[in-house]
Amino acid sequence: MAMTIKTSPELWGEDAIRFTEEAERNSKLPTPKLSKEQRKVLSTMLDSAKDIIFPPRKN
Repeated sequence: MAMTIKTSPELWGEDAIRFTEEAERNSKLPTPKLSKEQRKVLSTMLDSAKDIIFPPRKN
């Protein structure tokens, strides 16, 4: 059985209704976009992450 927001044991009744209403309002908002500067920072971070060795080598 799939769990939905309305059948979740942690979120039901008024809490579930408020959560669903807020999610519906938020879904209508425009999606934020990254600026050129933010894209450059993210690209640099992703490129440097390629060099990370996990788990670290022991010398």
